[in-house]
Amino acid sequence: MTSTNNTIKAGSWRVALQHAEGKEIPFIMEAGEKNGNSVLYLVNGEERILVDDVEQRDDAVRIGLHIFDADLIAKVKGDKMTGHFVKNDTPEPYAMPFTAEHGKEHRFEAKPAPATFDFGGKWDVVFAPRDGKPYKAIGVFAQQENDATGTFMTETGDYRFLEGQVAGDELKLSTFDGNHAYLFTAKPASDSTLTGHFYAGLKGYESWTAKRNPDAKLAGADTLTFLKPGHDTLSFTLPNLEGRQVSLSDDKYKGKVVIVQLLASWCPNCMDSTNFLAPYFDQNKDRGLEIIGLGFERSTEFDKAAARLRKMRERLHVRYDLLVAGTADKEAAACLLPALNHVLSFPTTILIGRDGKVRKIYTGFSGPGTGRYYEEWVVDFNKTMDNLLAE
Repeated sequence: MTSTNNTIKAGSWRVALQHAEGKEIPFIMEAGEKNGNSVLYLVNGEERILVDDVEQRDDAVRIGLHIFDADLIAKVKGDKMTGHFVKNDTPEPYAMPFTAEHGKEHRFEAKPAPATFDFGGKWDVVFAPRDGKPYKAIGVFAQQENDATGTFMTETGDYRFLEGQVAGDELKLSTFDGNHAYLFTAKPASDSTLTGHFYAGLKGYESWTAKRNPDAKLAGADTLTFLKPGHDTLSFTLPNLEGRQVSLSDDKYKGKVVIVQLLASWCPNCMDSTNFLAPYFDQNKDRGLEIIGLGFERSTEFDKAAARLRKMRERLHVRYDLLVAGTADKEAAACLLPALNHVLSFPTTILIGRDGKVRKIYTGFSGPGTGRYYEEWVVDFNKTMDNLLAE
């Protein structure tokens, strides 16, 4: 990678996004080269998200953020970078200031105080939005001296890979995946309870409390969404990315096991779901499998929505059918599929047998950031699919 004074230097950059309440949401970005081109990696714990849409002109840089309709736009001066994280698909202008410094590898403090509290383990969590209804989650954290990783799981998905540290008795975890910027902080209220803060994006804020519970559980992902009485099948006809109408009743799908995936290109949990389903389809399509992705995008214009899904298809190597289903609204999705009791989450994954009947519905997606919980889901999914494909 070019390393002149006003271009992005190779190596590690500590990026600090500025929340409206004065908090930093930090993450690490690694710069390098791939096939002779400038690339970056967004680093969150074990995850490294490749970003290869990098445009540099003099001291200005635009970094297109993976599958998302968002950019980092900045000026570079030596070891410093200043700019904004810009979302292009929001109803109101969204520009979150950030600064970045080259050569820094610490996410939070370079020399944190020794940890005096063990946050490791499983926690029952309640998040309390300022203007919304409290909701439950499970926190799963791992701690090795000052270093901490983990995630939160809800009934509609997880908060993906979180990374941070424990300094004294304070936990700090953050993530940036190209779309979501999150900071979680917590301190113990007792030996077995926590109080904390959750800062999301430019202005989002929720308080949270937690109680240590090794047996904490959420409702099963396959119990939340189901067919209304009197229904055992789905039906829809929607345009694919080229504008051709596709129906679930087409000959292509008859007598096959079909997975219907409700997804969106703006949804990181959908990215995780698609990263699982895309190779699964490649490996199992010869067994009589088809997958149809129903895309719910933020644009109401077909061409723009199709372009976002086309980029997702290209980046995530999707070789199954993607259709433009509507706008990013769960109620609209439920209206499109009136046989469902509701649509709670993007993604939602619907398994249909060779007889055309719905056999199982998974709400949300707990991805690889949840560790063994993701692995347990994969086992259940594979067992269910093997049974359906064997029919």
